[in-house]
Amino acid sequence: MSDRAHHVTAPLTYRSPKTEVKPSPIQGLGLFAKATIARGAIVAVKGGYVLTRAQWATLTTELGPAEIEIAGDLVIAPVRQEERAGAMLYTNHSCEPNIAIQGQIVLVTMRDVAAGEELTHDWATTDDGDYTMTCRCGSARCRGTITGKDWQRADLQKKDRGWFRWFLQRKIDAAQR
Repeated sequence: MSDRAHHVTAPLTYRSPKTEVKPSPIQGLGLFAKATIARGAIVAVKGGYVLTRAQWATLTTELGPAEIEIAGDLVIAPVRQEERAGAMLYTNHSCEPNIAIQGQIVLVTMRDVAAGEELTHDWATTDDGDYTMTCRCGSARCRGTITGKDWQRADLQKKDRGWFRWFLQRKIDAAQR
């Protein structure tokens, strides 16, 4: 391998060639379909380094939100500023999503998605954090406010059954025993 190859920083996150990152009416940048994407297609796979929450806490001030929780005390995230953009999913929240995470890091379409649509997921299916924010998804079913504990809501557990990240589904299953 040449010395030059050692200096190339490949993106940590995979985004389908049928997607593009561009400004979002919801917030900041979003991930959009460039072409029609069939139901069940993989649109992104989150990449990065597996870190403990304590390790991530030392980086979050510099890097900002760029992690996803994968289990208990573990997150996957970039570790250097120059990796941040290539590690991002750019998926905004929607109360009426068209993508969801299967397993821990793979995002798939929940239905056929038309070219031009923003690819969004319901953060209730992925997050277990201490935050509250005003929702700007604009959907007819908008909850108005979302929190990092929305996964605990019985109505969302029923609506989103089968679409929760693995570690959250385990918590839901344990609470129902």
